Amino acid sequence: MEVGVSGTRRGVRLPGLGLLARLRLAGGGVAVGARTPGPVAVRENPHAVVDCAVYQQGRRLAGRPHYADAYRAARRRRGAFVWLGLHEPDEALMADVGQVFNLHPLTVEQALTDGHRPTVERHGDVTLLVLRTARYVEHDALTETSEVVDTGDVMILIGDRFVVTVRHGSAGALADVRAALERRPPMLTLGPWAVAHTVCDQMVRLYLDVAGHVETDLEHLEEITFAREARLDMQQIYQLKREVVEFKRAVLPLQAPLRDLAEDADSDLPAPLRHYFTDLTGRLSRAVDRVAGFDELINSIMQARLAQVAVDQNNDMRKIASWAAIAAAQTAIAGIYGMNFTHMPELHWRYGYLGALGLMAFSALVLHRLFRRSGWL
Repeated sequence: MEVGVSGTRRGVRLPGLGLLARLRLAGGGVAVGARTPGPVAVRENPHAVVDCAVYQQGRRLAGRPHYADAYRAARRRRGAFVWLGLHEPDEALMADVGQVFNLHPLTVEQALTDGHRPTVERHGDVTLLVLRTARYVEHDALTETSEVVDTGDVMILIGDRFVVTVRHGSAGALADVRAALERRPPMLTLGPWAVAHTVCDQMVRLYLDVAGHVETDLEHLEEITFAREARLDMQQIYQLKREVVEFKRAVLPLQAPLRDLAEDADSDLPAPLRHYFTDLTGRLSRAVDRVAGFDELINSIMQARLAQVAVDQNNDMRKIASWAAIAAAQTAIAGIYGMNFTHMPELHWRYGYLGALGLMAFSALVLHRLFRRSGWL
């Protein structure tokens, strides 16, 4: 679980102005290389700043400074950069972050909302990389309301001396990613893009993990579908299909941006990291192939279940028709011997009543045996 690190400063906000207007007044969107503005007094969510650190030559410097102080320190040190991690920041905090790191106002606006499509965009001297997060939700049994895949998003803002990660949703926590990267100093020396690669690598690992769990659910669904006493409702299949569609929206659109990033010679991606991103693209392709195959499997299960329903209905109609035929035979015998004609055979016979009952029972037994032999009963 990530621990919130407070970096708050008390003060007042600019009333009556929208976020874009306040950013322009604060100097947002200034070209990188200008003097870094001083801290702006804002009231920010103390739990939104997850962590902030300065890294130099692959090592984390001591302390957890405020991001403005950390950025100034990183600009003064050779080969240093700052990594700021945010979780669902509010408007005031993002306005201040945009001022400190000279972010484009539209980038700041975009970071305040979730549900973005995976993409790679260039905003001035800052590269925006959007990823969808995914997490498998454990459940005892699949129902028509079960949540199988929980998704969110991570926005990575990559500059010359900084990287800002903005996460929305409960999935995709980055505390373990930061700890793992800090144990790899050679990778950290490659700068902010090393953070971007590690975050992307973690997301792809999560995709493969979630895909494995969903595949297990599909296999279990298959077993229930073809079991002798199937108790599977179509609502359960549709629910899993909806969850798979949500998962596909997180995984499939990321393939093209990552491939373009690895192949674009004009991007800011350091040459030593291009091989890592190419390998990452290959592993993402495996996840895409697995997820894309889920649709065909779910559709096959759905068609098999619909065929079973049709067969069950046909069997029910056969049973109903068989019992109706047996009842019709009894009705015919009772109707004939209930006519009370004067010259009717066996009408005055002493054992006529018992004979009629015996004939009815015999005809019912014969018809029942015939229907059972033909598989209708």
